[in-house]
Amino acid sequence: QVQLVESGGGLVQAGGSLRLSCAASGRTFSRNDMGWFRQAPGKEREFVAAISRSGDRTYYAGSVKGRFTISRDNVKNTVYLQMNSLTPADAAVYYCAAARGPLSGGVDFWGQGTPVTVSS
Repeated sequence: QVQLVESGGGLVQAGGSLRLSCAASGRTFSRNDMGWFRQAPGKEREFVAAISRSGDRTYYAGSVKGRFTISRDNVKNTVYLQMNSLTPADAAVYYCAAARGPLSGGVDFWGQGTPVTVSS
């Protein structure tokens, strides 16, 4: 079992930056692909970014590519999402996700979410 706890969400002005963190429990963190998803009010949850277990491969949704950066620290059991040039369209609850295999094959564990609000 993996428990994920997100932090770092909050209110930011358009054009600003936030860094989300996701701390994972358990000894299997380095064997899990990790990712971030988001869900805005009235919309379905959508993929944002993913990172391979070793951190050598990253993937991004087209809407965030070039603005967001996912990274991980396998010593600290933490995955990060650096978000720059935020717009109101980025406002959502952001969820950390972990998968035993490739994230594209399905998420095995979810965090509780951290809200991001972007004011115009």
